[in-house]
Parts: sequence; C-alpha cells; structure tokens
Amino acid sequence: MIPGANPTLMFGNSVAAYEYLMHNKTMDMKRIITISLSFFLALSFISCNRQVQRIDTDTTTDISGRWNDTDARITAQELISEAMSQPWLERHVSDTGKKPVVICGLVENKSHEHIEAETFVKELEKAFIKSGRVRVVQGGNMREQIRRERADQQNNSSVETMKKWGLEVGADYMLQGVINSIVDAEGRNKVVYYQIDMELTNMETNELVWIGDKKIKKYIKN
Repeated sequence: MIPGANPTLMFGNSVAAYEYLMHNKTMDMKRIITISLSFFLALSFISCNRQVQRIDTDTTTDISGRWNDTDARITAQELISEAMSQPWLERHVSDTGKKPVVICGLVENKSHEHIEAETFVKELEKAFIKSGRVRVVQGGNMREQIRRERADQQNNSSVETMKKWGLEVGADYMLQGVINSIVDAEGRNKVVYYQIDMELTNMETNELVWIGDKKIKKYIKN
C-alpha cells in the first residue's frame, strides 16, 4: 500500500478502503502504546535512582533556603538561653523563693512564607524545660483538651482518682512573639532575612520583663 494514497482509487471498492483505514488505525494505536510505555519506563528509571539517607535530626540542612527545622531549633535555643540570663529570673526567685511559671502564647507569622508556628512554640517550650530554671504550663488547644478530660472525669472516674477543678498552676509570665521576613531578589539570586522578636510579660502587672530577637540571613543562588 502506498502511504497517503486514496484507498478508493487504489482498491476501487469500499471493502479495500475499510481494510486500509483499519490498518492505519492499528498502526496509530501501536505508536501510542509504544510512546506510553517509553514514558512510564523513563519514570520508573528516575524513581529507581532516587536515594534516601537518614540523617541526625540535629544536622543543619538547607536545601530550599526556606525556614526549616534547623532555624526553629537554633532560634528557640538561643532566645531562651538569652532570656534565662536576664535579671527578671533572679529577681523573681529572690522575691518569691520559687521558680517562675511560664506559658507560651501566640507566635504570629508575618513572614512571606508558610511557617508552622506550633512547631516553633514547641521548640521554645522544650528549651525552657531543659533549662531547669522555670516551670512551663500548657496553653492553647492543649490546655483545652486537658480541661475537657478533667470535665469528663467528674462523671466517669472514681472519686479517689478524678482530678479537681481550680487547682491549675497559674502562669507568672507569658512568652509571645512575631516572625517577620524581608526578601531581596534579582534574577536567579535571592537574599532572605528573618527577624524573630520575642517578649516576656508579667501576667499580674503587664510589665515587659524581657525582649529578645534572633536574626537569620540566607543567600540563595540558583
């Protein structure tokens, strides 16, 4: 058969034309199947070459240049270390003879990217507790969950084991903060600047007893 030729002129009847069209259709289907198989084989080859390596969670990693777990951990550790070295702590212990009780409040994300603030707050709480110099109480959704459990105990737990209302430890201080960022980009190069500002406030007097900040600057070249 001659490619591109008119099947009616070649064969002179409808049966020949039909056979010719069916032959072309079969060839087209074979080409589509061949291309599809080649595509999926290429994807499989790429997937087979992917390598995953487990690394220590304390390892400093920067792949995309965005805020990551390393930034959250280092920022929390440095800020809490600074807060623990300020006069408010010694003054509180001197006045009351007790460790101060701290609650972590809202850390507002005003940066240009999505940052999971709850993860950062947990890093702050962890750094406070590890210092051994303050007591930390639950706040936010965690506190509400505990209170719901306590309410449930009033109806479903024995008198000997149910926990009473009105015995929570009140916080002496609340830690709050904000995350800001500035992006300077030109072509394929970019500089990202983060500033994390934290404040510690006396719950009874509304006095700011400590203000600290942590600055992070990243140069990203693509």
